[in-house]
Parts: sequence; C-alpha cells; structure tokens
Amino acid sequence: MNIYLPIAEMSVNIFLLLGLGVVTGILSGLFGVGGGFLMTPLLIFIGVPPAVSVSTVGNQIIASSVSGFFAHWRRENVDFKMGWFLLGGGMAGSTLGVEIFRYLKQLGYIDLIISISYVLFLSIVGGMMAYESMRSIRKIPLKTSAQKKPPLATRLPFKMEFPKSKLHISIIMPLAIGFFVGIMVSLMGIGGGFFLIPAMIYLLGMPTAVVIGTSLFQIIFITANVTFLQAITTQTVDIVLALMLLSGSVIGAQFGTKWGHKLPADYLRAMLAAIVLAVAMKLAWELFTPPTDIYSVSVLE
Repeated sequence: MNIYLPIAEMSVNIFLLLGLGVVTGILSGLFGVGGGFLMTPLLIFIGVPPAVSVSTVGNQIIASSVSGFFAHWRRENVDFKMGWFLLGGGMAGSTLGVEIFRYLKQLGYIDLIISISYVLFLSIVGGMMAYESMRSIRKIPLKTSAQKKPPLATRLPFKMEFPKSKLHISIIMPLAIGFFVGIMVSLMGIGGGFFLIPAMIYLLGMPTAVVIGTSLFQIIFITANVTFLQAITTQTVDIVLALMLLSGSVIGAQFGTKWGHKLPADYLRAMLAAIVLAVAMKLAWELFTPPTDIYSVSVLE
C-alpha cells in the first residue's frame, strides 16, 4: 500500500516508511542516539530527495529530544544558564545555515553538498567510535599526558560563572559551539549531539552529569527553528513523511531500550560504528557510481 508524499513528490510504500521509523527507533533506544544521522541517509537510499530528507527528519529529532529533556530535567541535570548561551549561538547558526541551504538549493548543489557532508561526517564519527570500542574491548589503556591542559574556554576573555556546572569560563566558547551546531543541524538534518556533547565536555569542561540534559535543551529549540524556517523558505518539510517516521520510531524505541540493557556497552558501540561506516560507504559508492540514466530531456517553457 503506497502513500503519496506531497513535498517529496513521490509515492512510497507505507510499510517501508513505518519500517524505517521502527529501525531508527530501535537504534535510538539501543544506542542512545537521536537517529537523525542515520534516518537521513536511509531516506536518500529509498529515493527521497536529500533536501526533503534533511528538512523533514528534524521533526523526529524534536520529538525524541523533548522526551529525553524532561527526563533529565526531573533529575535536575540541566544547566539552563549554559543552555541559553549555547542556544543563542545555535539560533544564529541555524538561521544562517537555512540561508546557506536555500542558496545552495537555488544553485542546484544542495543534494551533492548533503551527500558529501554525510560521507565525511559518518566516516570520521564511525572511525573514532570503532577505534574507541576496539580499544575498550581489547582493554588497551588510554595514553594520557603528564599534565592535562585546562579547557580552552577557561583561557579566553569575557568569563562568567555557571554555578550548576561549577565553571568560570568565557561565554565566547558556548556561543561558538552553539553557532557551529546550528549550521550542522540546518545543512545535515542531525541533532548535533555527536559534536555538541564532546565539545561541552572537552572544550567547556562541563561535568558529564549535566551535559546530556543541557545538550537536549538546546537541540529542541535549534531543530524547531530549522524546521520552521525550512518550511517557510525552502518548502522542503514533508509533514506526511514526518508523521510516518514518528509513528514507527515511537514503537521501535521501546524495543531498543529493552534490548540495550542486555548487551555490553563496548559491543553496542562497536555495532553502531559498523552501521555508521556501512552507511558512509554506501553513500560514497553512490557518489562515485555513474547514474543509470546519464542524460535527461526536459521541456523549457
């Protein structure tokens, strides 16, 4: 049974879309990730235009982020003061990112840019995860320097107190991190957690306990801003597609959460790294493989 996607301008089997949502939901619950970095390539694989895939997946990220944020808020694991600075930079970055997206779409380069960005991003992230998981499984100790340098944010001007995180750091770094993540969300349709969480730990020096909740707080509003701007400026948000994916992911997340507690964390990370690298290789293959129909005929009016 097919369903028509008005913005993507194509018909897709409804069970295929629900299945993609279920699979992504399982991965989300199993590995503790939002799933946007995998859902976008999967949609591209089934023929959904990259621009529509990037813009639409944001709806799923919002839903999963809201659920996770409230869970951390109840545990008082959110640094709202830090979150507002990250959000300030993120709103500026996401707004600029949507404009860049619109400009590249007008030039006809947006699909190529999205594919290249995903190949690079997934290859780097997957490679790092594979290295870390193999090191942990083989119990190879991590080399540490004799003197650990303080986070970069402590060495910049315009410092401010962040009591919840017990930090006295420059506001420049949170704004810059938020700005970069905002651009990533706009151009790639991801939540940005893969970059944001390590940056908050290593560049800002935030305690791990408040990192995830604060990250989700920022991601909710940044992704909502991107989705709204994409809908009114580029018209690439397909609400029908979003509803199908959300329905499937809600179901899949329940199974993933249950199964995730039964597997060792190191092996879970290795599995996720393998999936990420496989998706990156598939995207790279499609980039360098000549299309079946090299020439097309169009009528100019």
